[in-house]
Amino acid sequence: MRFKGFVLLIVLSFSGLLVLNNCVRKQKEKKAEEEVKVSVEAGNNASPYNILTPEEQKEGWKLLFNGKDLAGWKGYNMDTVPDNWGVENDCMVCLGRGSDKHGDIITVDEFGDFDLRLEWKISPGGNSGIFYHVVESPEYPTPYATGPEYQLIDQLGWKGKLADWQTTGANYAMDPPEHAKIKPALEWNTAEIVVKGPHVVHYLNGSKVVEYDLWTDEWKEKVKNCKWKDYPAYGLAKKGHIGLQDHGSKIWFRNIRIKRL
Repeated sequence: MRFKGFVLLIVLSFSGLLVLNNCVRKQKEKKAEEEVKVSVEAGNNASPYNILTPEEQKEGWKLLFNGKDLAGWKGYNMDTVPDNWGVENDCMVCLGRGSDKHGDIITVDEFGDFDLRLEWKISPGGNSGIFYHVVESPEYPTPYATGPEYQLIDQLGWKGKLADWQTTGANYAMDPPEHAKIKPALEWNTAEIVVKGPHVVHYLNGSKVVEYDLWTDEWKEKVKNCKWKDYPAYGLAKKGHIGLQDHGSKIWFRNIRIKRL
């Protein structure tokens, strides 16, 4: 009898522990559900993208994309955003349905000296670009008529041969990148453009790939000897809009942020 009583005591104790653990688990689940509910009701964004840390805010960084809509952007020489751009899974996405003539978008605001950083990934065989110092005018049909371009392209999957100044990170048609390491299509890359007066630096995935100075004799000579020779206003502006290109390819952007220098 003593042995049976001992066994019964052990069984009851074990059952009690199971009940206690189950209660604790349910309490934790309920607490987690309440925290999520409070977070949602407070309007908190649970996404880890398109946010600024307190340190970044103190340093003067501003988001150019909030992860929800295309506020702060418009079509080039347009009042609204063209329908070939949208938002998809916390990303600004170009659907690739437009073209240089009517598909590119620009920031509403203009920037002179700045540090621009963003993440991007492109569809297989895709082509796009980032413009800066874009001047908006009916006189100029496209952003690249005035704004220099940081080239974005799936050079690893590109069918055909590319000139070095056509590869990712290049100052398009002007300065080829050096030691650029690009990730394959549909993988995230980082891009950064730093403009301080005439001095410009391009970074790709954390490494400096291009460095040049605007408006020098060397720069003017390069312009005369490339496709920009037919664009008299190319690269002359000291401030302007940031632009993103629709070159007929799907491309995604996120964590687009800028700091005025």
